[in-house]
Amino acid sequence: MRAASQATKSIEMSQPKKTSALIADDHGLYRVGLRLLLEDRLGFDQVIETGGFDEALDRLADTPAIKLALFDLSMPGMGGPASLAVVRASYPELKVAVISGQEDRANVEASLAHGLHGFIPKSLSDDRIISALKDILAGKNFVPPVTVAKAVSVAPAVLPSQSAGAVMEGLTPRQRDVLAGIVRGLANKEIARELDIAEGTVKIHLAALFSHFDVRNRTELATRAQRLMG
Repeated sequence: MRAASQATKSIEMSQPKKTSALIADDHGLYRVGLRLLLEDRLGFDQVIETGGFDEALDRLADTPAIKLALFDLSMPGMGGPASLAVVRASYPELKVAVISGQEDRANVEASLAHGLHGFIPKSLSDDRIISALKDILAGKNFVPPVTVAKAVSVAPAVLPSQSAGAVMEGLTPRQRDVLAGIVRGLANKEIARELDIAEGTVKIHLAALFSHFDVRNRTELATRAQRLMG
């Protein structure tokens, strides 16, 4: 039995690990085309498609082998590059990049300022997109050609003081749901069960809330949220 077990383990270790990627974009046809590029040109064994930010977080939580995650900025649940900064911090080995039709300089600079590995405009040719992704997978950051002409500031922006209403309006709908659970004193597992999302997804939203409200723990978060809502 021991010999058989060791033989099985040896076979498993000799097999190459499957590589996985994630595409989060609410445009189905674009997801399909990008998935084919990732499979045919970059050799990914598995490409997971999601149409919303929360679904993407769930898949990241239950698929630890994902190597590359590509996010559109305009899909449901997305709070902009700041939302992806929390993904970046939660999965330090994951390559995270924006691939978007919103190609203005502000989005590019914000993506780089929040530590993402690149911003890829959807208007680029297939060959250029593949080249950009190869750079990202090799550990480089990709900046679109339109931005290279001028220096890109990558220093985190200092936000001006905001009113209570502005602070609350800056949250995504799912972040509001998680915040409501925190205020009620629910644990992460209870929030996950109530919202029907993965516990790992709750943790990512919680990290985003800590950053958004500039607090260090759940108690400070609940106290500040109650003050703003009261």
